[in-house]
Amino acid sequence: MAELRSVLVFLLQSIVVGLAVAFLVVLVRPDLMPGFRDSASAVSSYAEAVDRSAGSVANIYTKRLVQDSITSDARTRFRVDMSFASAVIIDAAGFLVTNYHVVADATEIRVQLADGRVAEPLTIGVDAETDLALLRIDVGELPAITLGNSAQLRIGDVVLAIGNPYGLTTSVTQGIVSATGRGLLNLVTFENFIQTDAAINAGNSGGALVNSRGELVGINTAVLAQDAGTEGIGFAIPVDLVRGVVDQIKQHGRVIRGYLGLVLDDMTGAERMARGIDNDTGVLVMEVYEDEPAALANLARGDVILTMNGEAVISQRQALLIAASTAPGQPVEISGIRDGERFTTVVTAGERPEDPR
Repeated sequence: MAELRSVLVFLLQSIVVGLAVAFLVVLVRPDLMPGFRDSASAVSSYAEAVDRSAGSVANIYTKRLVQDSITSDARTRFRVDMSFASAVIIDAAGFLVTNYHVVADATEIRVQLADGRVAEPLTIGVDAETDLALLRIDVGELPAITLGNSAQLRIGDVVLAIGNPYGLTTSVTQGIVSATGRGLLNLVTFENFIQTDAAINAGNSGGALVNSRGELVGINTAVLAQDAGTEGIGFAIPVDLVRGVVDQIKQHGRVIRGYLGLVLDDMTGAERMARGIDNDTGVLVMEVYEDEPAALANLARGDVILTMNGEAVISQRQALLIAASTAPGQPVEISGIRDGERFTTVVTAGERPEDPR
């Protein structure tokens, strides 16, 4: 028994010493561990992401007639303005997405693919309220980009901007997501931008914003007005919004949205407190258009809308998005406050006109 006890003690001591040595080795030289990849080597290159996505980004060249001057005999002179931008192949059948402002009023549009082929696209449809346009070319099967999920983006995620800046084809810049859900920029009606510090320059409009796996997460669209104190703030339309717009254009040639026929405004904390609202819920009805859906549901100026379809409303932008996402003819259940009293009503959404008031 004594000999067995000695053997067991020796084995336990050996195990303890071995574990201690292993711990020290891992602590001092983790690179010796099988399958180890340190954080630096894991992010040292995004070449694979570029390889997966760059072939799906095309260059766009446009021509426009621009008024140049008026002569002394009152004749108007025009000149041809040439510009360049980008587009993204989202469907192997030849569909490309770009910005509406890239193709608006263009008299000629040419698409140059990454492999050098050139084609004149057909404009399938546009949506000025999100600054998107859907084009199609007929040159056979194309390398469509993989669509990601912009709802999963987090601040700090690495992103790459791929496009045609200053005519420099297939250029790539790298940065991070610095904000999501960015609005109040007065760039388009429906704003839900991804903000990034990846360099976006003239010619990047309509190009791809991709994640570290090479999946499309946004369409690059704008930069903050440049001045001496502004640098590294660009905006992209999230791919989840792009999907919906593209599907609508493919089905209807345009985007069909719901419309309530009213004007809303955000409320301050003081305005909420004056109405007995003890949280950040509520938007103020500023105007109700006669004979439009909101008026037919007896909403009135001065009402405060608290919820729409059971969702607490905290901004006029959120309310606009809820209304727009409701199919015409479908109900929008609204709860609110009028003259200190709670009320509920149901608005049957109409179809948003091309030029809403």
